Amino acid sequence: MVNNAAVFESTPLESISLDQWEAVFETNARGPFLVAREALPHLRAAQGRIVNIGSLGGIHAWAGHAHYCASKAALHMLTLAMAKAFAPQLSVNCVAPGRIEMDDHSEDEAAHFAAKTPMMRNGTADDVAQAVLFFVAGPSFVTGQVLAVDGGLGL
Repeated sequence: MVNNAAVFESTPLESISLDQWEAVFETNARGPFLVAREALPHLRAAQGRIVNIGSLGGIHAWAGHAHYCASKAALHMLTLAMAKAFAPQLSVNCVAPGRIEMDDHSEDEAAHFAAKTPMMRNGTADDVAQAVLFFVAGPSFVTGQVLAVDGGLGL
């Protein structure tokens, strides 16, 4: 099972409303908890795996995205708690992407982040998919890991 739903928005910390805070946490942290809880009996029976999609923002704070960063940090910690709680039947891991190319970003913004990344490029959807595939098809002995897929941006 891959928990991939997320909400992302830019808002100065002092301007985040309680409704905004709750909406981001509801999707980014509460949603994966509820989905995993409900799927748990089926996943245990199948010796399945859970992969949560976190974010580099859950590892490094971004001033204009405090509610997003806090929600992804919560998801990372939830991943660790699930890994302990659901073992040995399930492995639970998290992929934490950095800057991923998408059609809705400007070329200037993309170039800015690529220049700050040791790999000198932004990530792709395929980079994230390959990391998810590792956790889904790789060794089940790997659990409780948060893998930054960021080209070194978070270093």
